[in-house]
Amino acid sequence: MSVEVNVILNGAKAGSLQASEQIFGREFNETMVHQVVVAYLAAGRAGTKAQKTRAEVSGGGAKPWRQKGGGRARAGTTRGPLWRTGGVTFAASPRSYKQKVNRKMFRGAIRAILSELLRQDRLVVSDDVLVSAPKTKELVQRLAHFPEGSKLIVADAIDNNLFLAARNLPGVHVCTSQNLSPAALVGCEHVVVTKAAFQRLEEALQ
Repeated sequence: MSVEVNVILNGAKAGSLQASEQIFGREFNETMVHQVVVAYLAAGRAGTKAQKTRAEVSGGGAKPWRQKGGGRARAGTTRGPLWRTGGVTFAASPRSYKQKVNRKMFRGAIRAILSELLRQDRLVVSDDVLVSAPKTKELVQRLAHFPEGSKLIVADAIDNNLFLAARNLPGVHVCTSQNLSPAALVGCEHVVVTKAAFQRLEEALQ
């Protein structure tokens, strides 16, 4: 069994491609997609926040004043959390936010997202987005044939002309088929894939 994917040329349907139903005909598993997207975004967090506890703050080794007779509360150090020069009560420490997601689940989420985009007519194949020079104006003219909304352009390889032409356009993102992420697919209203990138995606997701 196969699924039809529309091929767009100059804003009009210029045919279709037959795609594997195992990749582009999957049911949408919201739970799995949510887990994979959250894990992908979490893995991008730096996790470098750091604060010092009372044990890590320098100084404070001497008792500020004697135990009794001063009329003040007992104090053994000036580095306690209640002091201005003290440490933090529950200090943050560097940590990793990575969540374990195996390859099978990650690919399954990509297939589910692509299938749902195709069912909603939000995924098309077109080479109209490829520009001959790094000119934003040229790319704007080419994108005018597509529906309004944020767009993700998936190319087969890094195309400097396309990247430079799109980097100043709000709501337009460019990535390669090898670097396609679930967060990027979910975050854009429309996905435009070049023919070469579509074939590479289908091979990689088999």
